Amino acid sequence: MNPTLDLCSTRVRGQARVETRARPMATGLVLAGADTAGLMTATALAGSLWLLVHPAAGGYYGMWSTAPLFLGAYAVLGLYPGVGLSPVEELRRLAAANAIVFLALAGAIFLHKDVATFSRGIFVGKWLLSTALVPLARAAARGVFARRPWWGVPILIFGAGHAARLVIGTLKNQPALGLKPVACLDDGERGNGGDCAGVEIAGTLAEAPAIGRAHGIRHALVAMPSLSAKQLLEVLERRAAVFPHVIIVPDLLGMASLWVTARDLGGVLGLELCQNLLVPLNRRLKRSLDLALCAALGLLAAPLVALAALLIKRVNPGPAFYEQEREGEGGSTIHVHKLRTMYVDADALLREHLDRNPGAREEWRQHFKLKNDPRVLPVVGSLLRRTSLDELPQLWNVLRGEMSLVGPRPFPFYHLDQFDAEFRRLRGQVPPGLTGLWQVEARSEGNLAVQEKLDTYYIRNWSLWLDAYILARTVKAVLARSGAY
Repeated sequence: MNPTLDLCSTRVRGQARVETRARPMATGLVLAGADTAGLMTATALAGSLWLLVHPAAGGYYGMWSTAPLFLGAYAVLGLYPGVGLSPVEELRRLAAANAIVFLALAGAIFLHKDVATFSRGIFVGKWLLSTALVPLARAAARGVFARRPWWGVPILIFGAGHAARLVIGTLKNQPALGLKPVACLDDGERGNGGDCAGVEIAGTLAEAPAIGRAHGIRHALVAMPSLSAKQLLEVLERRAAVFPHVIIVPDLLGMASLWVTARDLGGVLGLELCQNLLVPLNRRLKRSLDLALCAALGLLAAPLVALAALLIKRVNPGPAFYEQEREGEGGSTIHVHKLRTMYVDADALLREHLDRNPGAREEWRQHFKLKNDPRVLPVVGSLLRRTSLDELPQLWNVLRGEMSLVGPRPFPFYHLDQFDAEFRRLRGQVPPGLTGLWQVEARSEGNLAVQEKLDTYYIRNWSLWLDAYILARTVKAVLARSGAY
């Protein structure tokens, strides 16, 4: 007998509409394959590079057999199927797992007195390379498969109001998270049918256990922030009892979402928010990272900047560099340096263009950028702006301590004047950055609201892991030249 036949007619219809094509096992296998490819590549590169320096070095082939140890550590840290993890949290877990395994291997080699068998250079090289290549392999796998119907895990959404629509929109826009909303459940009139942000409202909350069992759904998300504590407990104990994984969306929109730790305060649930940028040690670590990377990047950038300066002066005689006053940390005024990508009389050209083109004037009002900007120098100007190489002179600002490699971009004052005072105060708590979350997520496509949202997220959720993620994404954004003009 079909287990759904004893349900009411609404329940039967609701179950018929639930489609669960997501396959967690397939997702986990794809990520395990990507991890293995990253580990094997790291092993091969570490061995090959070290053997070029020390041809007699040993211990190269013995490193291949350690892959299962890493995959086991990744599994223990919840990286298979790894759904619902932000890229920053995934990077942190991968780095932690690698550190645990490599330290364990080092201890085992030492205790077995096999130190001479393995090359320390290859050992350390694989450690560093795997920490970089495994996340890249995972990102590549997600880029290929994340939009496939089978990717991720199916999840039921409890609720069909504003919070549910917001969550569903986020999950649809970020398929790499791997949480696939398959149905909404809600009481009242909304439980009689319809949809929420394109997801079918399959029935009421009372039907959750039956639907979960019938379709093998193990994840639920409670998007009903208006519920009282008593009502929420009833939902969790009676409606969500069959779901091993339940996510609760509280009425805390806009607050920090990374580095939040649950605390048991004698039976009272507390959430500890780590304000990382208020910790002096973290600020010193961020500054140390800036100095180290800036010195290395400066040596690589010097020839490019010199060549670009010559091309600029050849196309349009005048200074190759220009500086502009911007707002720095604490509301201070800093002078930001850039390669000139526009004609010398750029301001006059802009005013004339906006006076003649109402559409361009509206575009400028929303973005303070123009896709077809008459001020930009032909060829060299467009190339520098699309690759963001015109920003390289700001490495000098980073060295001086006026800026950081990662942070909110230092906008001109006419741009900042469009934001409210509270957001400007928040931005003033951190040094501006050469690159930032807005640069890698939206670049020139993001309007004022998007800029405010992404900058706020960065400041409230800062960590060295987030900086590392943004720096890696910056390389991709520059090479892809997406959203830049």
